[in-house]
Amino acid sequence: MAGQRQRGVLRSRSTAWGALTAALAIAWTLPAPAARIHAAPGLAAPDFALRAFAGPNVRLSEHIGQVVVISFWGVGCDACRGELAALQQDFGRYGAQGLRVYGVEVADDQVGALSFARGTHVTFPLLLDPAKTVARLYDVDSLPMTVLIGRDGKIRQVVRDFNETNRRACEDELRTLLAE
Repeated sequence: MAGQRQRGVLRSRSTAWGALTAALAIAWTLPAPAARIHAAPGLAAPDFALRAFAGPNVRLSEHIGQVVVISFWGVGCDACRGELAALQQDFGRYGAQGLRVYGVEVADDQVGALSFARGTHVTFPLLLDPAKTVARLYDVDSLPMTVLIGRDGKIRQVVRDFNETNRRACEDELRTLLAE
């Protein structure tokens, strides 16, 4: 009896391993589920409404027909200060042509963020995203991150990192978008 019981257990284990192996083989051949991407070139820019440090609240959908730049920044980001200064130059140069620039603060230190904002001397609205809701919508994974949106409300370019090469590419794309 014990031998029969042992052979039955081995058969059951063998069958279970076979089923597991077959399931893994099927799973291996299936395509991986697509990652949920909210913000990528060619997609409609996710709408949001955020409170500004100063001035009125901002709702992105109210700016269809304008070229919009959204810069995600944080207090502890040294490159963010340089990017905000560069965007201030763009805003001064192209604001009359329909360019709107928004800086979205995603840091946890709002008192520090306000101090940081005052030190940047930008004239475009700086917005608060304390729950990081908009940062998640735009898949922000590094700071600074800049999103260029065309007049049609679609994302045209996403730039992670601020350096001279990216700066020139952004400005070239801005001129293209403003000419459309």
